[in-house]
Amino acid sequence: MARFPVEVYWEDTDAGGIVYHSNYLKYMERARSDLMRKLNVSQAAALTDPNGYLFVAASVTIRYRRAAKLDDRLTVVTRVTALRRASIVFEQNVMRGDELITEGEVRVGCVSRSTMSPAAMPDELYERIRALLDAAAAESES
Repeated sequence: MARFPVEVYWEDTDAGGIVYHSNYLKYMERARSDLMRKLNVSQAAALTDPNGYLFVAASVTIRYRRAAKLDDRLTVVTRVTALRRASIVFEQNVMRGDELITEGEVRVGCVSRSTMSPAAMPDELYERIRALLDAAAAESES
């Protein structure tokens, strides 16, 4: 599980000071990118490596529970819930303290940079993500 802090700025809101719905997806993207960075995945390097791989959003499910507002301090809680050789499913909840604001599930696919076709992620990365999944399972059992 990873936690990513987000502060709501004026630019994130509509005229009423409520977070615009698509911005929750941006918050989730930032949280996933931060998690991948912590796993030593350089997305910038993948863009220039012809033999590299990229992660692309394959599907998103989102449910809005409450409204976040200007100046709120939020946390995106990210968990890996499923892992395959060429895809990862993330559960991502946006929280304001203990209050659930938005819940989402995002499936990303691993693709070859050169062909943009599905490709297995490198074994070492797969194992690092598998360790996250195993840690989350152990946490939920305790």
